[in-house]
Amino acid sequence: MGQTNTSERLLIILFLGILLSVPFLQGVVELRRGDRLQALDIFRERPSSANLRRYERGLEDESVVARASRPLAQYGRFAWFKDGGEKAVLGEDGWLFYGPGLDYFTQKRLPAKGQTTAADALRAIINFREQLAARGIELLVVPAPNKESIYPEKLSRRGSLPPGMLSDETRQLVSGLQRAGVQVLDLFELFAGTRLRSDSINLYLAQDSHWSPAGLKLAAEAVAQRLIDRNWVRAGSVHFDIRNRTVNRAGDIVHMLRVPRLERDAVRPILCEQVVRADTHELYQDQADSEVLVLGDSFLRIFQQDDPGSAGFVAHLARALGQPVSSIINDGGASTLVRQELNRRPKLLLKKKVVVWEFVERDIRLGTEGWQKVPLPESVPSEAAKSAAGK
Repeated sequence: MGQTNTSERLLIILFLGILLSVPFLQGVVELRRGDRLQALDIFRERPSSANLRRYERGLEDESVVARASRPLAQYGRFAWFKDGGEKAVLGEDGWLFYGPGLDYFTQKRLPAKGQTTAADALRAIINFREQLAARGIELLVVPAPNKESIYPEKLSRRGSLPPGMLSDETRQLVSGLQRAGVQVLDLFELFAGTRLRSDSINLYLAQDSHWSPAGLKLAAEAVAQRLIDRNWVRAGSVHFDIRNRTVNRAGDIVHMLRVPRLERDAVRPILCEQVVRADTHELYQDQADSEVLVLGDSFLRIFQQDDPGSAGFVAHLARALGQPVSSIINDGGASTLVRQELNRRPKLLLKKKVVVWEFVERDIRLGTEGWQKVPLPESVPSEAAKSAAGK
């Protein structure tokens, strides 16, 4: 009996020692760095629920023990249990999927607080179309498919869904836009048809949430063809060449795991096609007073603003049109933030004939700042009009 009590006391002392060692070590590190003791922050603010939650998050974020152990724990969780947490979902053949995008694709539910609906997006898009039409500018809406919509079989070998599936909310928005007379480019059908004809080229990156160089080029050429077929713009006379460039890249979903070892192991070479002007041999650059303005999110940023540069959707759209375009790109902000940026840059609407508006389908529910109605900027007189007024 006495030996049992002694063992229990030793376990209790060991357990308490472990618990106390964490704040003790944190305090030693903070004092050596010359920082204030973060544990005492609880006495510096009024004890409200919001302040207590902020205090708790601060302790978690700044904990040296947590920072040291978190990568190991996350690596074990992913490597042994195939669990990537909320943001990363492990599919078949090493494919990774973005958690919120998968939720959007699979969950039939009302949006949570702070999320939006297809009806919200529909109202904002129609409002934007009407503002543009009042200035004689056309609008083409280009929803970019979630990766899950094009490669559902990579989620599970038991899955039998065909590529090109539309979620309920995406279907509601697309059909609503079509009934309202808004021009929509159906990339779902295009990508699915391309896969059925030949599945040898991946249209999306295996460990990234975005389309591949082949996917973005296919989308850009389809947009250019639609603009020309509707006589919104004419094919230009600027010739662009292609320069092959290979970049070493780990997918953005791998980065979300925040495990350096996984990031190092996931780096893969990706062959990109940079767009180069044939006359100057310079990399493609936007032109502010072009006829076409492109608004979009990270699907336009990848390979365009990222390495190798000038190899993304925007550059390939310009090449297919035979003329430079102008663009506003904001990661996750295609629903509202790009239009707010346009409101602050009125000169971008000069000489415009058409606006191409791309957004990834999951942002129907998850777009940053939702789907606000944003006014166009005040009209800016052209140089010719200013000259005539001066006379």
